[in-house]
Amino acid sequence: ICAVGGFINTLLRSSRKPQVKFSNCNGKRKVQYESSEPADFKVDEDGMVYAVRSFPLSSEHAKFLIYAQDKETQEKWQVAVKLSLKPTLTEDSVKEPPEVEEIVFPRQFSKHSGHLQRQKRDWVIPPINLPENSRGPFPQELVRIRSDRDKNLSLRYSVTGPGADQPPTGIFIINPISGQLSVTKPLDREQIARFHLRAHAVDINGNQVENPIDIVINVIDMNDNRPEFLHQVWNGTVPEGSKPGTYVMTVTAIDADDPNALNGMLRYRILSQAPSTPSPNMFTINNETGDIITVAAGLDREKVQQYTLIIQATDMEGNPTYGLSNTATAIITVTDVNDNPPEFTAMTFYGEVPENRVDVIVANLTVTDKDQPHTPAWNAVYRISGGDPTGRFAIQTDPNSNDGLVTVVKPIDFETNRMFVLTVAAENQVPLAKGIQHPPQSTATVSVTVIDVNENPYFAPNPKIIRQEEGLHAGTMLTTFTAQDPDRYMQQNIRYTKLSDPANWLKIDPVNGQITTIAVLDRESPNVKNNIYNATFLASDNGIPPMSGTGTLQIYLLDINDNAPQVLPQEAETCETPDPNSINITALDYDIDPNAGPFAFDLPLSPVTIKRNWTITRLNGDFAQLNLKIKFLEAGIYEVPIIITDSGNPPKSNISILRVKVCQCDSNGDCTDVDRIVGAGLGTGAIIAILLCIIILLILVLMFVVWMKRRDKERQAKQLLIDPEDDVRDNILKYDEEGGGEEDQDYDLSQLQQPDTVEPDAIKPVGIRRMDERPIHAEPQYPVRSAAPHPGDIGDFINEGLKAADNDPTAPPYDSLLVFDYEGSGSTAGSLSSLNSSSSGGEQDYDYLNDWGPRFKKLADMYGGGDD
Repeated sequence: ICAVGGFINTLLRSSRKPQVKFSNCNGKRKVQYESSEPADFKVDEDGMVYAVRSFPLSSEHAKFLIYAQDKETQEKWQVAVKLSLKPTLTEDSVKEPPEVEEIVFPRQFSKHSGHLQRQKRDWVIPPINLPENSRGPFPQELVRIRSDRDKNLSLRYSVTGPGADQPPTGIFIINPISGQLSVTKPLDREQIARFHLRAHAVDINGNQVENPIDIVINVIDMNDNRPEFLHQVWNGTVPEGSKPGTYVMTVTAIDADDPNALNGMLRYRILSQAPSTPSPNMFTINNETGDIITVAAGLDREKVQQYTLIIQATDMEGNPTYGLSNTATAIITVTDVNDNPPEFTAMTFYGEVPENRVDVIVANLTVTDKDQPHTPAWNAVYRISGGDPTGRFAIQTDPNSNDGLVTVVKPIDFETNRMFVLTVAAENQVPLAKGIQHPPQSTATVSVTVIDVNENPYFAPNPKIIRQEEGLHAGTMLTTFTAQDPDRYMQQNIRYTKLSDPANWLKIDPVNGQITTIAVLDRESPNVKNNIYNATFLASDNGIPPMSGTGTLQIYLLDINDNAPQVLPQEAETCETPDPNSINITALDYDIDPNAGPFAFDLPLSPVTIKRNWTITRLNGDFAQLNLKIKFLEAGIYEVPIIITDSGNPPKSNISILRVKVCQCDSNGDCTDVDRIVGAGLGTGAIIAILLCIIILLILVLMFVVWMKRRDKERQAKQLLIDPEDDVRDNILKYDEEGGGEEDQDYDLSQLQQPDTVEPDAIKPVGIRRMDERPIHAEPQYPVRSAAPHPGDIGDFINEGLKAADNDPTAPPYDSLLVFDYEGSGSTAGSLSSLNSSSSGGEQDYDYLNDWGPRFKKLADMYGGGDD
């Protein structure tokens, strides 16, 4: 093993740092460096020696040792480093160019066969260390690459690799003649921390003269980046009452500088704390990890809810002189714990409630709690610990105000309990913090007064059941049905009335509640269900307000034999001969056992034809069989009386008529005669139903005819009437200048032509007729003139038509266009002003218009109002 330098002399400069390297013969051993003065000097893994701190250097030489140890074999070496002050530069020394390190392509010769041969071997070229952010001047010479064959040959040098001919290109250049390697601009370690270049040597023909050598350029880190926090504002929480040493949060900052060098080694500290109560140093921070923990007790959310810390991160291991710093804010929120129990604002609360009321809020319990509102540590839970053994009260919590609402959940009877004194305790949804107890203020009493109100009287028992035989006569006393008044402390009277009595059999005394019959009780009544008759009675007091209650009396009616049996069915059919069929009959009795079956069936003695023609045989207690006794009986309808006797005590008999149709039968015993339907006849009920249907149908037809006639009359009346607002006769209508008189007007005399030339009214479409036109209705019988009249009788004809119109009560009450007849050809109509109505209006009696109703009131006022 040989050392590059056994003793190193170096000068203190700003741009160059001494480098020490130990190497063995093959240069492949891993070496670890260590300084004898670690507080002042340190050595990187690449052998770079640098000062840890700034200190004055005296004129005397400073000396320290550097140790090297093989990581595999643990072998150790050492070298001494001696520092001296930089000598004062003179003008001559300034003019001298700086010494540049020279790298020679390695060559070793061996003697073989009398000739020298070149032997290849691997060399490790020490890396070149270049500080970042150098100020130049540029290009700055780094090293000279030379081949020892340049004495005999003309060589050309070049470098390749990232930073030379690969991106980023142009950072490193080489003089092809001299081999001088230079850097062209400042480097930034945060972008590229190391460059790997390869140097080449070729002759002028481009032939390789030397094997390429690798050149490593390390960019030495400078402290040119401040620490940066990942977040400018950090948020953390810590429970109140936490003990010292409780972890709160971790803040983290990063530095773009080398993290393995002092430039990237950060240290944290707290610059300030706000507020500074109860202690200005409630928290501390781990200067290396950034963990914030508590260092003092006394965190109380009710006093301080939030702390704001200013955290500083400084590189250079926190050196305040040379390190760069940055700050961030840490906001620590003190979270609430249940360290404050709820306390009642009063020791006793009062309330009142009317009796028999539920879901009524009796009292409002208020508490105070210093914990954070609307959290489990603040939300109150109320419970009744005493005074309510039957569970008639409950307490619900108002989610907004946290008050306790005392509510009645079961009815309270004033006559039983006039007052309740409840013991109430208030707690939180979560238990209190360890070591905290509930104070006496967490318990209170609630005094509830019950208010007496007028209650409903009630019957007892309800319903009341009694047993009675049916058939009781009116005036029989059945029972006394009275009600009780629960208001023992109120002097009130109760009166009774009947509320429901479907058959109207009973009455009740309004004072004493005694029930008597007013009609005969009948078990077979349709109002009796399952032998039980129900009647409801009402009891009312005279309180304020008056109250009432109902009670039901159920009378269980015992059957007596009061209904005779009847034959069933009441109609049957059989053949003319005894064979092949017979009639099976039974009995219907509305009574029940033992007043019903078994029944006895028999035929009466009279008339004698009954027993001569028929015979009856009892099949069992409920059924019998009726057969023909003779060999042939003529077809027809026969009424056979049958005596039926029940089993009551005493028994009850009844002669019931069975209508039997005797008909011709086929071999199967079915009737075959065509008169079967007619012969069978219709029952009384069917005949009545048919007659009712016929009568109803006739009434409907009659009503429809009357309705049609009435509708026609109403339609004609509507056509004769004009709304008073639409009557244009009383309105002043301005048309235009009328001129000098009637002589200068051109009249359309075609209106006086033959009526058949005028357009019929029926041709005009409905809905466009003028209001002053004649409505469509039956034409009055006016005089008709011949088609070719004599010109002299026109005046007489008009006068006759005018008289007919004046005397016609159905004439429209407005000016209508009256077409009289053909006026003759070539006649010129003269003025009609000399014509007067044959009736002046005063000569005719119009009082009958007052009897026509409000629609003719306008005409009645105009024509029947007298002289005025």
